[in-house]
Amino acid sequence: MTPPAPPAPSAPTAASTAAALPRSLKVFGAVLLTLSCVTPASSLFIVVPPLLQQLGSGAVLSLLVAAFLSLGVGLCYAELGTLVPSAGGEYSIVGQILGRPIGWLVFVISLVSLIVIPPIIALGTAGYIASVVNVDASIAGAVVMLLAVVVGVLDIKSNALITGIFLGIEVLAAAVVSFLGFTHVHQSVATLIHPVVPDGAGHTSPLTAGLLVSGLAVALFTYNGFGTAIYLSEDLIEPRRSVARTVLWSLVAGVVVITVPVTAICLGVSSPDQLAAGDLVAVVNSWAGSGVGTFVSLCVAAAILNAVIVMVLQNGRVLFASARDRTWPEPVNHALSRIHPRWGSPWVATLAIGLPGVVLALAVPIDQLLGFTGVVVAVIYLLLGVAALAARRGRHRETTAWRMPLWPVAPVVTVAALAYVLTQQTAHDLIITGVVLLVGLAYWVGFLRPRLATHWQLSLPADQTPPPAPEATPTAGATPAADVTPAAAAATIATARKNS
Repeated sequence: MTPPAPPAPSAPTAASTAAALPRSLKVFGAVLLTLSCVTPASSLFIVVPPLLQQLGSGAVLSLLVAAFLSLGVGLCYAELGTLVPSAGGEYSIVGQILGRPIGWLVFVISLVSLIVIPPIIALGTAGYIASVVNVDASIAGAVVMLLAVVVGVLDIKSNALITGIFLGIEVLAAAVVSFLGFTHVHQSVATLIHPVVPDGAGHTSPLTAGLLVSGLAVALFTYNGFGTAIYLSEDLIEPRRSVARTVLWSLVAGVVVITVPVTAICLGVSSPDQLAAGDLVAVVNSWAGSGVGTFVSLCVAAAILNAVIVMVLQNGRVLFASARDRTWPEPVNHALSRIHPRWGSPWVATLAIGLPGVVLALAVPIDQLLGFTGVVVAVIYLLLGVAALAARRGRHRETTAWRMPLWPVAPVVTVAALAYVLTQQTAHDLIITGVVLLVGLAYWVGFLRPRLATHWQLSLPADQTPPPAPEATPTAGATPAADVTPAAAAATIATARKNS
């Protein structure tokens, strides 16, 4: 990595003046936060229903294939997150390994999805509290977003405690659904091995390979969130050891907590047409009555709030890292890189990326962008696979990092599979992704490219940045060390860093 040249003292940059995030998070707390971002219950009740409508009992097979692909991606996350432990996450990893232009494009599509995904999830709240209070979906979504922003500016330990409590509630909901489904089995296990797709009118058809592949983007999005660990790398103690364990434990837990209840639902429905309806609360009501259905619904509402809290928390760190990397005009960099003096959180960046979600929930039919977010996830995963292939060459080969077993099998399979998945997505979602990338390219050409000497400097926190090379042994006639002034020493170090 080539650190940016130090600025002149008269014009300090945001990158040089930003305080570091305090390292106070251990693996267990990080897993709670990461699994909360996977948000098993809200994934189960919000993301999975469209998958059941599209694939019927084939949703289980789709989730298993997605779990296999996610394992390959998880191994890439684990290795790359320890190699480049930055709160910038994917954009910092891809940028430092594959080059700054590609890292910029990853940042652009990531930034849009980071703004869009939380309100999409939050908009689902109203449907799950309807049995207690009727409220407009946009208002409920905006309130959830606002609560998440308020909690997100607190210190990381408080967030780990709050999200841990909510996570326990949503795991309980998933366990209740699993128990009810497995104790009310109406469908043969054969429907999982030879899946059928209902049409909602009493007829079914076999699941085709093309239909299965078309659903994989949404299935991958169901597990999406296990990569949150890399966003927490600047909060984690000993990140080059902790990131990999957090990623892999969170992925395994998420797969179990989501896939088991989906299996129970597919076996427990009285008719495949219930899957075509996509109303999982109605399915729970048919098993155990409206009281249990209301309890599960409220658990899901809590899970939604929990997920949005963690998303806002991680997204704020990404925006904070972008300011440290000098992505924006200097006043913006200075503001976004500020750390709260009491809570140690990037509070301005958290507000900046969270509050637009409140507006989007109130005023925009943002739920129509769910397919776009699936494409974004697939694109980022694919590029991480490419980065994992390149991460053992050149200057990265000797860097201390956790290394995945059986390399390069996981990244090769990941890249090939996701490239094919992308070819099966709708033109609408691919066009939206293309437009976002074009806007990002315009910013690159118009603002960043002319300033690459000072801007878009992909950096690591100071405690993870390799020290400058030691100075050469003084030769005859050189100034003795004792005679070197502090100013001369600072200039020497700056030159060494610039040329490293």
